[in-house]
Amino acid sequence: MNVVFIEIGMGVDLHGQDATVAAIRACKNAIGTNSMPGIRSILPDGDINKMIVRVKLGVPVPAEQVDLEKVKTTFPYGQVSFEVVPGGLICSSGVVLPDKGDVNDEVIVVNAAIEVGY
Repeated sequence: MNVVFIEIGMGVDLHGQDATVAAIRACKNAIGTNSMPGIRSILPDGDINKMIVRVKLGVPVPAEQVDLEKVKTTFPYGQVSFEVVPGGLICSSGVVLPDKGDVNDEVIVVNAAIEVGY
């Protein structure tokens, strides 16, 4: 793969202890402030659906707690693949809010590193 861009993001689920929510937010954080106007011109056939998007997620919980199909919907174009590795952070929110889905006071933090290329 020829890597053209690397984007880094962080996502947090403050209440509900949902690693998928945090992963989606991390990916949106990584790609949400970038524009790649020249990507079509460097892709072999100009088709942005054929660009390669490799997503590495650092999560503080077992990988199977992240619904990668839901996270994949974050990306509007490209052939998306995932690698989930130990990382991120669990810390205290200082409060338990059952009406927000909390079962404890843990905050889930996920980091994302996204490579875009062809």
